[in-house]
Amino acid sequence: MADKNAVVLLSGGLDSATILAIARSEGFQCYALTFRYGQRHKRETEAAKKIAHSLAVTEHRIIDIDLARFGGSALTDLTIEVPKDGADLGDSAQIPQTYVPARNTIFLSYALAWAEVLGAFDIFIGVNTTDYSGYPDCRAEFIAAFEKTANLATAAAVRGRGHYHINTPIIEMTKGEIILIGTRLGVDYSLTHSCYDPDEQGRSCGRCDSCKFRLKGFAEAGLKDPIVYVK
Repeated sequence: MADKNAVVLLSGGLDSATILAIARSEGFQCYALTFRYGQRHKRETEAAKKIAHSLAVTEHRIIDIDLARFGGSALTDLTIEVPKDGADLGDSAQIPQTYVPARNTIFLSYALAWAEVLGAFDIFIGVNTTDYSGYPDCRAEFIAAFEKTANLATAAAVRGRGHYHINTPIIEMTKGEIILIGTRLGVDYSLTHSCYDPDEQGRSCGRCDSCKFRLKGFAEAGLKDPIVYVK
């Protein structure tokens, strides 16, 4: 087909920047989708704007939804502290307080709606199960179930116009592998933001699980993390 379009979920973090670069390298015209969902800071969406510009997306939309109205997560409820300095990094038996209820289900649903309007049948999401935070909506089983739902729930699929595919190119990679691939594809990781609890200047804490996974990944890749940390 003349246009090979994909909707890419772009949070502003390391993983989503990498999958955007991967989608571009595979020849997709990329439509990036970012959410202001009531998270505790704006650094993510600011980073997403810079990444979208840097990687020359076809269009970037930022959608406002308010998951803070429900709370239930340290990322959307300021009365819940972001866990730091945990010794159980990567313990998938525990679902951390930074899990946002049904977040990826909601984000993928929006991405599916836009994809159907665009006539796109590919959606990219940066879920990962190797360096795993214990989020149930990052597992391959969930992705397969949502893909099945997408092909049952849309007019485009039911009428045989195409088959929706939820692309998860980094799902089985380590953070170090993700960083090396992104570096080869020209991702500027200084534009990305991963921290769950940055300070007022936007500096990353270096102590939350997301920062620790990120630092571990750069160490494994033999590279220096280009962002600024509090310590």
